[in-house]
Amino acid sequence: MNELRWSKVDEFLIDTLVEQDEALLAALAANSEANLPAIDVSPNQGKLLHIYARMMGAKRVLEIGTLGGYSTIWLARALPEDGKVITLEYEPRHAEIAAKNIRRAGLESRVTILVGPALESLPKLHSSAPFDLIFIDADKKNNPAYLEWALKYSRKGTVIVGDNVVRDGRITDEADRDEHIAGLREFLQRQGEEQRLTATAIQTVGAKGWDGFSVAIVG
Repeated sequence: MNELRWSKVDEFLIDTLVEQDEALLAALAANSEANLPAIDVSPNQGKLLHIYARMMGAKRVLEIGTLGGYSTIWLARALPEDGKVITLEYEPRHAEIAAKNIRRAGLESRVTILVGPALESLPKLHSSAPFDLIFIDADKKNNPAYLEWALKYSRKGTVIVGDNVVRDGRITDEADRDEHIAGLREFLQRQGEEQRLTATAIQTVGAKGWDGFSVAIVG
């Protein structure tokens, strides 16, 4: 019953506040038709990322985890003409679909997709740093390592956003031996301990169930 009500509220908020044009809707449709995992950010979450980028006047964005490029489109649209999103995707097929979605949206000049394990791509990005906004939404077991790279590629004022940090409350279960849950727990703990970061996390409910995201600013 709760999930049904959460979904209805999400639908209302999206219908009221989030305008999705043909390119965004086509990206979601293409991802579904290609049987990509249904783990895109929701439309209201995508717009939240867009607002974050615009609020801080971001010009350079790093996204770890592209999937079909839905969140990438939201981020790229927040940037000026000379802005750039570098997005990292492990699966070549996902990257291919994302490239088509991004091209359909007319954003190929603002987006570079790097294919392969993120931990192999990240050491190659020194010349592109620092980034203004870093969005971490890939395999959760490696989130602690992604955080370390995010800090290396940050400047004072860089914002680091992590997705899916609650996982139906499993984050609190220390007996849960799932490597992704353990990675998320360490990811959050390191943010709390890191003197360079001012961080918080918010629980969310909606069409995608009970989850949350973390937000940190480098000081």
